[in-house]
Amino acid sequence: MLLHINPSSGVPIYLQIENQVKHYIASGALRPGEALPSVRQVAADLRINPNTVARAYQNLERDGVLQTVPGGRTYVAENPTGLLKSEKIRRLRPHARQMAVEGTQLRLDPQEIIDLVRQELNALEEAHERHSDLDRKAR
Repeated sequence: MLLHINPSSGVPIYLQIENQVKHYIASGALRPGEALPSVRQVAADLRINPNTVARAYQNLERDGVLQTVPGGRTYVAENPTGLLKSEKIRRLRPHARQMAVEGTQLRLDPQEIIDLVRQELNALEEAHERHSDLDRKAR
């Protein structure tokens, strides 16, 4: 997990860390149960105070995004809370807006736009099922 901070962005460093961890989880780069680097390691890598990293991790744990094992490491929560869903929606919203704008410009009925998205979701689900079947047969 590569974290980057920008001290001159005006966004507190702990929030930059929180947002990046949420992004990694929402994108699937960090999976449930996966260990995160230690507070000390992140602080050393970013050359910041360990308390800053600890604050970010504590906030993420409080929000149900991370779990810390007493005296141990910090992991991505097995059942992340709705915050991750809100992060996914935040990332998807510009694409939904663009589809709405394009569909409207093409003078499509709102239901036609919704049906198009539903068809694409069904096609993805079918492709996923075919892929899962192939994986099972390969074993």
